[in-house]
Amino acid sequence: MSNTQQLTLNEQTANKLQAYAELLEKSPSSILNEALENYFLEADKVIVEKSMHQQDPDTDISFDEFWDDVDI
Repeated sequence: MSNTQQLTLNEQTANKLQAYAELLEKSPSSILNEALENYFLEADKVIVEKSMHQQDPDTDISFDEFWDDVDI
């Protein structure tokens, strides 16, 4: 599914994106998609940690600590 949206990047970021795209032989879109997927993974961790802390403020275990010993 393709969704077209207009995004605005500042000049410095746009230049870096183009340079990395050329160096890595990837499209700027694929670099942005990969970067956003990584951002969403990190944001999910923050959300889970906040949620866990709100549910039980006495628990001080982090997302990574919680999942370290879980085998999936």
